[in-house]
Amino acid sequence: MPDVQTIYRQQQKYILFLLSIYVLGWGFTTYKTIFLGLILGTAFGLFNMWLLAKRMDKFGKAVVSGGRVRSLGMISRMATAILAVMLSVKYPDVIHLYSVILGLMTPYFVIMIEFFKQAIHPHN
Repeated sequence: MPDVQTIYRQQQKYILFLLSIYVLGWGFTTYKTIFLGLILGTAFGLFNMWLLAKRMDKFGKAVVSGGRVRSLGMISRMATAILAVMLSVKYPDVIHLYSVILGLMTPYFVIMIEFFKQAIHPHN
């Protein structure tokens, strides 16, 4: 089974690909607020995923060595999500709120899709 960092890097590639599509959508369509919301939410979601991967790696090492880990960082991840939503509420004419929320959920969608992909084809 691959380690947490390997899984994170693979999912990071998918999310960066989605971010590049969002940037193209922002640059070439008239839906600038929606795509900017997706970009902001997905960027914050990617940061949250990085925090989670880092904390999970520490947690795994602590379990193996018999140590303790304070937490997996739920409060810090929630704070970054709140910050992204606050930015969209403060600047509603620039950043679409629902797109930010969808962007924040994007890494979790990627995680679920990757899980189902591995469940169907476990050796890929």
